[in-house]
Amino acid sequence: MQMNIFCLSFATVLAACVSAPAAQAQRGTLKKEPVSQPLITKRFTADPSAHVFRGRIFLYPSHDIEAGVKENDNGDHFDMKDYRIYSMSDVEGKVKDHGVALSVKDIPWAGRQLWAPDAAYKDGMYYLYFPLKDKQDIFRIGVASSKKPQGPFKPEPAPIPGSYSIDPCVFRDANGDHYMYFGGIWGGQLQRWKNGIYDSTAPNPKPGDTALLPRVAKLSADMKSFAEPVREVQLLDEQGKPFMEDNNGKRFFEAAWVHYYNGKYYFSYSTGDTHNICYATGDNPYGPFTYKGVLLEPVEGWTNHHSIVLFNGQWYLFYHDVQISGKTHLRNVKVTELYYNEDGTIKKINAYKN
Repeated sequence: MQMNIFCLSFATVLAACVSAPAAQAQRGTLKKEPVSQPLITKRFTADPSAHVFRGRIFLYPSHDIEAGVKENDNGDHFDMKDYRIYSMSDVEGKVKDHGVALSVKDIPWAGRQLWAPDAAYKDGMYYLYFPLKDKQDIFRIGVASSKKPQGPFKPEPAPIPGSYSIDPCVFRDANGDHYMYFGGIWGGQLQRWKNGIYDSTAPNPKPGDTALLPRVAKLSADMKSFAEPVREVQLLDEQGKPFMEDNNGKRFFEAAWVHYYNGKYYFSYSTGDTHNICYATGDNPYGPFTYKGVLLEPVEGWTNHHSIVLFNGQWYLFYHDVQISGKTHLRNVKVTELYYNEDGTIKKINAYKN
C-alpha cells in the first residue's frame, strides 16, 4: 500500500496501517481490567470450541462481522457468513490463522447465519458441526468433513436428520462413543420444538414455566447422523428438582459443553440473559446432571459461550468478551487457566481483576 505523503509522522502512518480490530484492542474498551487479552485481534471471533489435535490447540469459533442488520432479541444481527479456524502450540504463543474453512455459499441447504460450531475427530477424519438456518429460516445442524483439522471442510448436502436449534457440542466418551449436545432458546428456536415438531408460533418461556432443557443424541458410527432419537438432558437443582424458567441465574439457556474429569461428567452452559457460565455434574453422559455452581462470572457483552480443554497437563477455559469493539455482536476470544478444588468442584473464575 502506498503511504500518503501528507502523513505527519511515523506514528500516524503506523496507526493508519493497523486493522480496526487491532487498533481498538490496543486502545481497549472495557471498563474493567481483564485477566486475559484477546487471542485474535485482526478479526472478530466468539464462541470458541477448543480441541487438542496433532499436539496443538485448534479453535473453532464463530466469525463475527458487521452485517448491517438491526439488533434484536432473535439475534438477526449475528449474521455470520463463514468459519475461520485457528491453532496454537501454546496458549501464550502465536495464534495461526488457517483461513476460511467453510462458507455459507458452499452449503447446499443454506439459508443464513452460521452460528457457534464444534469439531470432532474419528478414524483419520475431522468433522465440523455447525448450526445454520435452512431456506425456511429454521435452525438445523449440519456436518462437514476434512482430512485436516484446519479444513477446508466439505459439507453434507443436507442437515443431520432430526437435528434442530443451535450450539452443537460433540463429546467423545472413553469407549469411543460420540454424543452431540445442543439447544438454545430465544433466537436459537429451542422453544419452538416439541416432540420433534416445529411450531413457529410457540412463545418464549415465561416465569412459572418449567425451564427448557438441552438435547442430546449419540452419533452414528459415520459421525454424520444420530444413532437414536433425540432426548432431553435432565438438569436438576441442588435438591434434585427441575429448574423453573424464572430461576434464570441457574437454568439452561444455550452453549452446552461437556468434559470428563476424575470420574465425573461435567455439563457446563450459559444462562443467557443473566450471563453466567454454570456447571453441573453427573455419572452418565446422558445425565441427569446436578447443579454445582457458577464457573465463569458475567463478561462484558450480552453473550458468553465457552469450552474447556486439557492441554499439557493444565486445564483451560476458552471464552469471549467485547474488549476490542465494545459491541455485543463483535466479540473476541480469550483463554485463562481453570482449576478444580479437592472435592471436584471448579474454582469460580472472574474474567476481570478486582
